Amino acid sequence: MYDSALFWFRRDLRLHDNTALLAACRMARRVYCVFVFDATILQTLPRIDRRVEFIHACCGELAQEVRALGGQLLFRHGDPQQEIPALAHTLGVQAVFANHDIEPAAMARDAAVAKQIQAAGRVWHSCKDQVIFEKEEILTQAGRPYTVFTPYKNAWLKAFAQQGADAQWGPDLQLPPPDRLQAHDASALPPLEALGFARSNLSSLELPPGASGAQRLLQAFLPRLGQYKAARDFPARKGPSYLSMHLRFGALSIRQLVRAAWQAQQDPAQAEGAACWLSELIWREFYQMILYCFPHVLTRSFKPAFDAIQWERGAQADDWFAAWYEGRTGYPLVDAAMQQLNQSGYMHNRLRMVTASFLCKDLGLDWRWGEAYFAEKLNDFELASNNGGWQWAASSGCDAQPWFRIFNPWTQSEKFDAEARFIARYLPQLAALPPALRHAPQRAGALALQAAGLHLGQDYPYPLVEHEQARERTLQRYAVVKGLPGTD
Repeated sequence: MYDSALFWFRRDLRLHDNTALLAACRMARRVYCVFVFDATILQTLPRIDRRVEFIHACCGELAQEVRALGGQLLFRHGDPQQEIPALAHTLGVQAVFANHDIEPAAMARDAAVAKQIQAAGRVWHSCKDQVIFEKEEILTQAGRPYTVFTPYKNAWLKAFAQQGADAQWGPDLQLPPPDRLQAHDASALPPLEALGFARSNLSSLELPPGASGAQRLLQAFLPRLGQYKAARDFPARKGPSYLSMHLRFGALSIRQLVRAAWQAQQDPAQAEGAACWLSELIWREFYQMILYCFPHVLTRSFKPAFDAIQWERGAQADDWFAAWYEGRTGYPLVDAAMQQLNQSGYMHNRLRMVTASFLCKDLGLDWRWGEAYFAEKLNDFELASNNGGWQWAASSGCDAQPWFRIFNPWTQSEKFDAEARFIARYLPQLAALPPALRHAPQRAGALALQAAGLHLGQDYPYPLVEHEQARERTLQRYAVVKGLPGTD
């Protein structure tokens, strides 16, 4: 047993069910805790960023919880490759603990930190925490990574059932013992402004930070869980869990969510919704596995044949991209979705598919442009899921929609926002139109437009492209992959 250890909080901003923290408390008599505001990441972000503000608020709550257990959460602002080894030296600990992060940049950072820790005669411990199964734990019978979701899901469920519930949520679902966490110095949580960031509109959104906020959202969602499958595709309904940001930053554990879904499947009234929600949680793990096993997806198509596609370039492409991300395409569902993203940092999952398909297959723009924009704006941005979702929409990813399947934004709008309530919320200039005309205001007659006080081309743009013509161009663009293995 170590006399003392350092635990490094990262994407696990909770005390409860924190794998590496609990391991540190089992293996060391005294445990110090630290969170590093990573300057190498922060310097690349806009000065108003809801994610930074959310993390900052989570850290404030976490510091109070650590203090209640007799310890102190230490804060540093700088490069973790310098801060963690230096702090380990100052504290004189024998070991440093952290939870795995499988994103390539994070793995490189951790390898560099571990090398310094070990060179100083200390021990580096890293634990699985973000997922149920990670890296190469779920493989085909041939020992290869899965590249199709359904077989992966079936193997995941089989492995989970074989392990048994106790293996995933047994005695480790607990808080650190109060005699383990230690205080050291007076390093308080730095003000957000001291980190170089200004306040956003986060406080006006329904995103209560911290572990307490995550539990409130979870408890609000569980009564709706049975209707999840039926409600999740309709952006004007309260269908999703709204927990993705908390899961992204570890304000609650994946084990708690899987447990809730697994147990709810035993209730006939909740079984269908719970199974669907569990499937979505498994999709997240599938994409993390893909990123780990096939890191080339960060810059190239998962299917190499799709790198031959010639995307639109030039001034018009730049103008179209700006119209897309500013919500000026003339397709109300697309524009309302982009307004939702820009105003709140959130976008409904169905609309992520619609807007991504529109960018790639109506405008003919490179999926990487959209991926990068979502990475900047999404509160719940997670590299693996964002990349996987965009490559799915562009048909270049694993188990993606077929390249010849092209979402029709008009029919998507009429099907998933039938009363156009979502459109009216984010495009108020269209709200005075009858619901049926909000989907495509260019189809409204002069009298309807006059009655709504709407001037097309002025208050709201005409469609940037004609969908049917854009569809034909997309089929021609993707013809370079036609017939190649793995491209249908």
